Amino acid sequence: MIKENQKTLNQINGLTDVIILFPCMVLAYFIRFQLFNGDPGHIGLSYYMYATLCLTPLFWLLYSLMGLYGSFRSKNFLTEFSLLLRCNLILFGIMLAFFFVFKEFHLSRWTLFIFFALITLLIAVKRWFLRRLLRTFREKGYNLKHVLLVGCGDQARAYLSAIERDRTLGLCVDHYIAPHDCLPGLSYLGTYEAIAKVLERVSPDEVVIALEAEEYRYLQGIIASSEKNGVKVSLIPFYTKFMPAHPVYDEIGGIPLVNIRHIPLDNIGNAFIKRLLDIAGALLLILISSPLMLFAAIGVKLSSPGPILFRQERVGLDKKPFYMYKFRSMRVNDQQATGWSTDTDPRKTKFGALIRKLSIDELPQFFNVLKGDMSLVGPRPELPFFVNQFKESIPLYMVKHQVRPGITGWAQVNGYRGDTSIKGRIEHDIYYIENWTLLFDIKILFMTVFHFTNSEKLK
Repeated sequence: MIKENQKTLNQINGLTDVIILFPCMVLAYFIRFQLFNGDPGHIGLSYYMYATLCLTPLFWLLYSLMGLYGSFRSKNFLTEFSLLLRCNLILFGIMLAFFFVFKEFHLSRWTLFIFFALITLLIAVKRWFLRRLLRTFREKGYNLKHVLLVGCGDQARAYLSAIERDRTLGLCVDHYIAPHDCLPGLSYLGTYEAIAKVLERVSPDEVVIALEAEEYRYLQGIIASSEKNGVKVSLIPFYTKFMPAHPVYDEIGGIPLVNIRHIPLDNIGNAFIKRLLDIAGALLLILISSPLMLFAAIGVKLSSPGPILFRQERVGLDKKPFYMYKFRSMRVNDQQATGWSTDTDPRKTKFGALIRKLSIDELPQFFNVLKGDMSLVGPRPELPFFVNQFKESIPLYMVKHQVRPGITGWAQVNGYRGDTSIKGRIEHDIYYIENWTLLFDIKILFMTVFHFTNSEKLK
C-alpha cells in the first residue's frame, strides 16, 4: 500500500507543480506590465503562456532528475526547499541563455524573474502544507510504512526510540527477528535463520537490519532473502555512532571508503561563498552598528578604569589561537584567561551588565570576522584553558575546530549559551558542521536577530 500511496502522492505533486506555473505567469505579467507600467507595445500575455507551456516538460524533467518527486518522509523541509530553489535557478539560467542566443524572442527578462520568484514561493508553500497534511495523517495512523526489524541490540533499540519520538515519520515496526525474544511489546517471529520463512508469511514495506558487530555473519543471508522477496532493505551499521549525518564515500581500486567526518566547508567553493558572506555581512554590520559601538566605547571608558576593548585568547580554526575582541564589561582582573563568566558575575560593572544583556559587547567581533579569525556563523570559540579540559572529557569536542568559530551558531540559537551543557552545545556544533549550507547560515542569522532581546549571553 505504501508504494501505491507514494506513487499517487508523486503524481499529485507533479500535477499541482505544473498547474501553479500558469497562474504564476499571469500574475508575473500583471505585476510587470500593470503595476510597474511596462513599456508600451510589449508582446501579449498569450506569448508568455505559450512559453510557459513549452517550459513545462523541462520543468517536470529537471524536478524529477533532482529527486523532487521522491519521498521526503525522513527529510526536513529546508532540504526540500534548497533543492527546489536550486532547480528553479537552473531553469531561470537556461531560459535566460535561450533568449540571449535566440534574440528574435522578446520576452521581458523582468517578467521571467518575477515568474521564477513566484513559482519558488508558491510551490514551497504548497509543499509545506502538503507535508503538514501528511504528518497529520501519519499521526492518526494512516499512510504508514510497515517495517520488519532485524536485531535487538543497541542500534535496534535506538531505531525504535527514534520512530517512537517522531510519529509523523509514519514508520511502524510490526514484527522483529532476533536470537531470542528481547523487545517487549513487539511481535517476535524467530531467529535470523528464519528470515526466508518470515518474509513468506509477512509482507513488510521495508526490512531494517540493525545487527551488532558479532552478528554480521548473518548479514549476507538476510539481504539475499529480502531481495529475493522484493523487499527494500535498509542497514544500520554497528559503527553508526562514528559516522557523520551525511557520510561521503570514496573509492580506491574498487574498494569503497567511508569518510567518517564529512565537512561541506572543506569544499573550496563552499568555503569561498561563506567567506564572501562573512566579509560583506561584517562590513554592513559594522556600518549599521557604528553608533552603538561609539556609545559602548564611551560607556566602557567612563564606567571603570582600563582599556575599552578586551582582548582574550581563544582557540580557532585548526586549533590555532587568536585574540577575540569585545567591549570590556568587567573590571580588570587576574582571572581573564581561566574565568568563566556568569549572569551574576561580581566582576561585571553596571554598564558592562547592560551591554552584555544586549550583546553589544560582542560587536567588535565583526573585526575578527574581517581579519579571518572568525565567521559570522559557527561554533563559539573557547578559552585554551577550557579546551584542554573538555577535549579529555567531551567526545568529539575537538571536531568544532575544523571550521572557523562564529559570533553566533546553531547551539546558541537553540539555547546553549553561557553556563549551559557543553555536551549539548557540541552536539549542535557538530550537526551544524556536517550539515552546513548557505541557507542554514542565513537561517541562523535570522534566528539570532529574533533572539537578540534574550537576556542570556552568547558565550
